[in-house]
Amino acid sequence: MLITLKLLNRSTPKNVSLVILLLKMCFVFGQKKVVVIDPGHGGIDSGAVGVNGIYEKDVVLNVAKAILKLNKSFFGNELDIYLTRYNDTLISLSDRSRLAKSLNVDVFVSLHCNASPNNSRGMEVYVHHSKNKTSITLGVSILNESTQKLGIENRGVKFANFQVLRESISYCPSVLVEMGFMTNTEEADYFLKHASIRAMALAVLIGVIMYLNTG
Repeated sequence: MLITLKLLNRSTPKNVSLVILLLKMCFVFGQKKVVVIDPGHGGIDSGAVGVNGIYEKDVVLNVAKAILKLNKSFFGNELDIYLTRYNDTLISLSDRSRLAKSLNVDVFVSLHCNASPNNSRGMEVYVHHSKNKTSITLGVSILNESTQKLGIENRGVKFANFQVLRESISYCPSVLVEMGFMTNTEEADYFLKHASIRAMALAVLIGVIMYLNTG
């Protein structure tokens, strides 16, 4: 599988520029939305370990920080984005969902990377097994934007009773994004590149924005 970086050539492709322009126009007429990005794991909890030695906790934090920067550079901080952690610290699952409640957020997105004993690949999104429709719509928006723009295999929207989803679903649309497999050599190596981190971050950010603009 060839994972392309269509979103981050030095000169942004015209179609991406048009999407960003249209999204900015939508923001002008809307109230500022509040988003929590939750980089999973942290501290003593490394999460999955890549076949190349990288840690899931570092990958997801790098993507989350890139989302913050892109929100500022591309959209002038039109979204009010908070992270559940800004450094290599372990935050309890309950505290992550409590942040969503305290901020009265519009969207909660938990970022993770997958692992498998097989040579699995691709991106999938989990929604609480109550099958909340707005969460499913959010998940589909992120998944489609990411897989179509980055050339990553689409593994679909799945349902689970993960604590971070269970405890946040009553406050806002909530999803858990598995961005790729740390146990797949190509996907693990993908996350070694700064440009790849930014590409994934931009895809997730645009997926969130498109959901908010159509919700």
